Amino acid sequence: MLKLLYPDIFVESILDISLEQLKNREIKGFILDLDNTITLWNSNEISIQVDEWFKVISEGGFKACILSNNGEKRILTVAQRLNIPYIHRAAKPNPRSFLRAVQLMGIKPEETAVIGDQIFTDVLGGNRAGLLTILVVPLDNREFIGTKISRMMERLVIHKIRELHGKK
Repeated sequence: MLKLLYPDIFVESILDISLEQLKNREIKGFILDLDNTITLWNSNEISIQVDEWFKVISEGGFKACILSNNGEKRILTVAQRLNIPYIHRAAKPNPRSFLRAVQLMGIKPEETAVIGDQIFTDVLGGNRAGLLTILVVPLDNREFIGTKISRMMERLVIHKIRELHGKK
């Protein structure tokens, strides 16, 4: 069970993901969380760096899909700006929503990586769906109260993850 909480890759931000390494692993698409992964919590603003990253992945032939537990209105604004599909009210960590995102992108599960900032939604759901999982450090400390509670439990898991990945 604990193995389901461990990501395959742990990086500071999406900007630190080695696209070359993922291409070598035959990854063709990304399922991305919204809050504190692409945008700050409860924001529709995309930083210049993140906007550039999406241009780079698009030019590199990667596909992307936003998968979020948020309502459609918030996600739609960001998804339209990035010109990518999305799934709202995803009920993460339900693996079915992750597999729906894979299907939306028209690729295979083994060609897909999940990128998110939460262990108990993004990593757990991606692992349950049999996808490559990438954990990023949250962009900001501001977040939903329920997330703050789960972060307390995540700290224990993250300590172990940092040990496994040789990070302090």
